[in-house]
Amino acid sequence: MSVRVERMTTPARTGVWVGIAAIVLMVAAFTGALIVRRTEADWIHFRLPPIIYFNTLVLLASSATLERARARLAAGSHWLAITLGLGLVFVVGQVLAWRNLAGQGLFLATSPSSAFFYVLTALHGLHLLGGVAALAYLLGRVQRVQGVAGALDAATLYWHFMGVLWLYLLLLLTLQL
Repeated sequence: MSVRVERMTTPARTGVWVGIAAIVLMVAAFTGALIVRRTEADWIHFRLPPIIYFNTLVLLASSATLERARARLAAGSHWLAITLGLGLVFVVGQVLAWRNLAGQGLFLATSPSSAFFYVLTALHGLHLLGGVAALAYLLGRVQRVQGVAGALDAATLYWHFMGVLWLYLLLLLTLQL
């Protein structure tokens, strides 16, 4: 059975928009700093760990499973659980990317370029964990058969924003590092 979920203006959705605005401003500041800083002589170019591209596919797949959960709200707990799992796989993949860089001798304090990589990906990972927490909360509510349409809509908005933000960061890091 498919349940139609309409976009609603709820306090949760408004709060997500405020959070998104703050995150966009923060990322814009880091982007500007990265672009200005990369012109200095101590900038070291390095290849991004290949797992970053796998992580991108995982995050895109998680957006698809979350949309499936929204479309089938009545049976959404299965798809929410898959989305939550994919979010955790993404975070583990980020840790593996950091370990890959560390194995190459690139640490947070090695160079400005590695510092930007670690800081930007860590901030994204922390924000994504916030989305994972929201999905876990929703999963509990769906299993208790409580109304979740507004909260699911807000969490979906945030989750998709995290996906778009990751695509932006990936492009930025690929072009600048």
